[in-house]
Amino acid sequence: MTSVRRLNVLFIPHAASIDQSWSDDVVAAIAGSHELRVFDREKAAGPQFEAVEVIVDLGGNISGELVDAAADAGVRFIQAQTNGLDHVEVDRILDAGMLLCHCPGHLSGVALADRAMMFLLMLAHRYGEGRRTFMRGALYSPNGMEPAGRSLAIIGFGHSGRLLARRARAFGMRILAIDVRPIEQGVLDELQPEFLGGPDDLDRVAAQCDFLSPHLHLTGRTRHVIDRRRIGLMKPTACIINVARGELIDEDALYEALLARRLGGAGLDVFAQEPPDLAHPVFRLPNVYVSPHTAGGTDGTSRNRARFALENLNRYARGEALEAVVAR
Repeated sequence: MTSVRRLNVLFIPHAASIDQSWSDDVVAAIAGSHELRVFDREKAAGPQFEAVEVIVDLGGNISGELVDAAADAGVRFIQAQTNGLDHVEVDRILDAGMLLCHCPGHLSGVALADRAMMFLLMLAHRYGEGRRTFMRGALYSPNGMEPAGRSLAIIGFGHSGRLLARRARAFGMRILAIDVRPIEQGVLDELQPEFLGGPDDLDRVAAQCDFLSPHLHLTGRTRHVIDRRRIGLMKPTACIINVARGELIDEDALYEALLARRLGGAGLDVFAQEPPDLAHPVFRLPNVYVSPHTAGGTDGTSRNRARFALENLNRYARGEALEAVVAR
């Protein structure tokens, strides 16, 4: 087996106050195999990049100025510890001639599917209304909805979408799937979606479904893929779940529909503006469930991504092809 040379690696942790375990897992995974330094925002940036060959960037925190400093210092490769790239300086990194890799979706798929299913069950069983009833000292209301026989539209049938389908199938739900790519026959045999279509079929599934959950990267094409018109096509009892990216949905149109009771509810982990305006009346509705952009933030995701970073660093050190390379 080819030996792995030790790389000089600079780790850029989160700037904000975010669970330290994300950083701890990266350090634990990499420090024993490579020379690892942690970027210090209290010190001048330029000298910290000297003799660094690889950067591990937790969550897409490397700013444009730091990208330039890295390029000037001769950094060759940046491993971004995130799946989505809408907050990563992709063009600036690639224009500087550096390699860029991200973390593929399967590393956080379990966490995202679990949270989406949690929201679905809370919506089906009207958890918020039930809690309000309980806090008033009353019982026996409201009645919930059994998911069995209801339809779930999954927009983007990649890893997290498929894992959600697997969970929903266990509850007897009907799966309506949309994707731009052909889906492998083995996946279809296992998950047995009642309908599988492409982007041109999105209106159809939006109008038919009881629950809708997008599982897409945010790009110019997918921004507001669930727009005002499509929200208007949905049944007034239907619910929207979003654990992917806030701007996949026209948030203003969604909130208006919820406040006007033209939708059955929503489960939201991501928002167009983060943090969102907590004074917005939609957040006081008993049929709107929220979490603070933590759907993918489990101990499993953190460890998976840390191990992936180490594996990619080892591939780079051995001169092998990297995984999850970002191209234009």
